[in-house]
Amino acid sequence: MYRTNTCGELTLSETGKKVVLCGWVQKSRDLGGMTFIDLRDRYGITQLTFNMEVNSSLCEQARTLGREYVIQVEGVVAERYNKNKNIPTGDIEIIVETITVLNEAKLPPFTIEDNTDGGEELRMQYRYLDIRRNAVKNNLLFRHKLSMEIRNYLSEKGFIEIETPFLISSTPEGARDFIVPSRMNEGKFYALPQSPQTFKQLLMIGGMDKYFQIVRCFRDEDLRADRQPEFTQVDCETSFVTQEDVLQTFEGLYKDLFQKMKGITMEDFPRMTYDKAMNTYGCDKPDIRFGMPFVELTELLQHRHFAIFNDAEYIVGVCAENCAGYTRKQLDALTDFVKRPQVGASGLVYLQCNEDGSFKSSVDKFYTQEDLQAVASKCNAKAGDLILILCGKKEHTQKSMCELRLEMGNRLELRNPNLFKPLWIVDFPLFEWDEETQRFYAKHHPFTAPKPEDEYLMETNPIAVRANAYDLVINGVEVGGGSVRIFQRETQKKMFKVLGFSDEEAQKQFGFLMNAFEYGAPPHAGIAFGFDRMCAVFCGVDSIRDFIAFPKNNAGKDVMINAPSTVSKEQLNELNIISTVKDIQ
Repeated sequence: MYRTNTCGELTLSETGKKVVLCGWVQKSRDLGGMTFIDLRDRYGITQLTFNMEVNSSLCEQARTLGREYVIQVEGVVAERYNKNKNIPTGDIEIIVETITVLNEAKLPPFTIEDNTDGGEELRMQYRYLDIRRNAVKNNLLFRHKLSMEIRNYLSEKGFIEIETPFLISSTPEGARDFIVPSRMNEGKFYALPQSPQTFKQLLMIGGMDKYFQIVRCFRDEDLRADRQPEFTQVDCETSFVTQEDVLQTFEGLYKDLFQKMKGITMEDFPRMTYDKAMNTYGCDKPDIRFGMPFVELTELLQHRHFAIFNDAEYIVGVCAENCAGYTRKQLDALTDFVKRPQVGASGLVYLQCNEDGSFKSSVDKFYTQEDLQAVASKCNAKAGDLILILCGKKEHTQKSMCELRLEMGNRLELRNPNLFKPLWIVDFPLFEWDEETQRFYAKHHPFTAPKPEDEYLMETNPIAVRANAYDLVINGVEVGGGSVRIFQRETQKKMFKVLGFSDEEAQKQFGFLMNAFEYGAPPHAGIAFGFDRMCAVFCGVDSIRDFIAFPKNNAGKDVMINAPSTVSKEQLNELNIISTVKDIQ
């Protein structure tokens, strides 16, 4: 037995007990006649004590131990003289009798402490050391607990966890697939799944009416803080249900998680249509922890002498409360922000509502005080408020104002990470039109059912068809989404036709699913949650990398194991792939 106890469990009740502990040397303190070592494992820290007068050779041995040495000690639990109330074991220490060095350690490239001196790239290169830090360790423990609560809740509701294949066929819709060559089938390729979508629908046809899976998924797309090429999804599907049934079941899941993981009792989640979300917040994942709704000002501000507004398709403003005192420097900084390529506005107009009832604007010479008063009234602005205005093409301007609204939320500290405001977004469009390719794409995926009352429009006016789809948004982050599925062959054929598939193409790509519909497919619906995002949202952080044991960087690389990497010519020959990579040995 390497240890009798962990470094996080001993208390005063074990005083006098002989114990064996194992762990890593966190730090040591040499105080002349005494030496103290903090021994760390996953469970906590315990202080080890060595007395030069009692055992000088043991004390000298302790002083040779470097940081991150792996050691085993045997000793007796004693009450600590200078107690540390910041750790659970702070009332005790171990009077050490023997030390065994299990493994020496090189000096780490960064400090293994909560506030480390290592940059992100360095910590990713030595991720196995980074995991020893409390910040990362606790995130992984939180992830584990959250997954267990999800499994418990869904199991209690009658869902069963079923694994689906990782090696599947490639599909043309959605993000890019990761492709895997098949050695045994020359010239053929598997794809790694972007989601288990078709398999979970087949499980419904198979009668497994309540399915879930916490599953790895893969997408070859551009990366950012909340995206990884491989990610984890809580994937769910259920039969003989309506949209309302799905919303109630999975709203219940989140209420349960908030109660058990955060100690928060949540009220019923509000619902908002896609159109209202776009017109009020400029996006389909609004952060409703603060107000600042969009106010359209097109009619009020056009037909004057300001050409920029007169030529604009859409003019929109937001009211920032108590910001009329912003200096010119602050206003210039906001203008610079909206001109950033990521935001894409050409400029910013502001209107300050002064305490004396007057108005000051960056376009004063084009508008009277009465005109500006009308704008303030429409924005429900009061004395001391600041109105920010953008204009241009409607869709582009909505996106720009959405970014400006969130930026103001950050600057005014209105986005409290400890406040949680979930909502359902419903009534999405079923299709979206792409000007570049001159074709329709599915807003969600091609298996989403239309609203029954809109299905007749699929052949005559597809852009007007609403989807039987729903997204769950928390604090401006889309944590999950799903839909009622198409379960009849003829409706699925209509869908593929609008998307530009010929009957032959549809049969080649999805014939297995359409054929299955002819063998008694039940009405079914589902939802999937990004598990990594769930963890990040619950903990009030932006990056999902903090909750993944071995994440990739923004270039999709694992700098620790140097992946992706080249392979040998022999491997490529086995796969019948001719390489154009020059540096293959």
